[in-house]
Amino acid sequence: MDVLSDVLSAVRLTGAVFFDVDASAPWCGVSPGVERIAARVMPNAERVIPFHVLMSGSCWASLENGSGVPFRVNSGDVLVVPGGAPHVMASSPELRGNPDLTLYYRPVDAHLPFSLTVNGGGKDHHVIDVGERPPFSLIVHGAGGEERARYVCGFLGCDARPFNPLLASLPALMCVRKPAAGGWVTDLFPVALTEGSAKRPGGETILAKISELMFVEVLRRHMENLPEDSRGWLSGLRDPHVGTALRLIHGRPTEPWTLDQLAQEVGLSRTAFASRFTEFVEVPPMQYVARWRLQLAARLIEQGVSLAHTCAEVGYESEAAFNRAFKKFVGVPPGAWRKRRQSSIEQQDG
Repeated sequence: MDVLSDVLSAVRLTGAVFFDVDASAPWCGVSPGVERIAARVMPNAERVIPFHVLMSGSCWASLENGSGVPFRVNSGDVLVVPGGAPHVMASSPELRGNPDLTLYYRPVDAHLPFSLTVNGGGKDHHVIDVGERPPFSLIVHGAGGEERARYVCGFLGCDARPFNPLLASLPALMCVRKPAAGGWVTDLFPVALTEGSAKRPGGETILAKISELMFVEVLRRHMENLPEDSRGWLSGLRDPHVGTALRLIHGRPTEPWTLDQLAQEVGLSRTAFASRFTEFVEVPPMQYVARWRLQLAARLIEQGVSLAHTCAEVGYESEAAFNRAFKKFVGVPPGAWRKRRQSSIEQQDG
């Protein structure tokens, strides 16, 4: 069982590329907090994660709230903001601006991505050539310069409820560097953008799938580079004992697992296993089993699967026990969850 793939599938990871930006210094792009724009750019996603891929040149990046020191982003690097905090990308670390929220929208009569060319000039001077009105605020300040950068920006969407174990394990800001050996997933973006500029059918889907592929590779490299003493769900995946337990749980979710059985499968005592699993995943083993089953059940319920069949699919022997567990963790009965989700989708589609 590939646990990471299983989770990304169950939480319905989707991607979209919104902007293809060609900028010459001086320039500053300010992205607002995602809670202010999520409904406009990815209305069907519970959690929206901004990302930026620098395809050529370099720039500076930082969180807008001032936490952390601005750092350099180079060609091929990927910047991901899992928490959706306001952030800045600019040709100089001191540049700042204010985003225009009215610019954020998902077009119904045009193809993504929007193309944006920004030519920095003299002090407080800028020339913006926009092929389509972009959902992005780009503010230019300072003296002119010749340094150029090209980057794509977009969003990843996924479910947060009932249970997405990945989200809590991600930092507020991630910058994954292009490997020296090459063969990096970001090399696919220029090819896709060239095709996208022709507005051929399916171009948005190609870019969306490349975005999802990029995110998976970013997660893998982030996990590989975590310190040995790090904790969290991703660190648990690479731990020999916890990782084995997670593979068992995800591979056989209907199994009537007990703490003793899981401990025996991974070769630890009951106490040692429970302690180690909780230390890494931050949820006790049997709570994790129950929550993951409810995540799978929620997706089946939304698809119109009967309650009886859903119970059997996720390992519950009775509908009463399932109803109690679902309401306790999710906050509403399964039927109410289905109606709420379907109503939300209908409103967004309307």
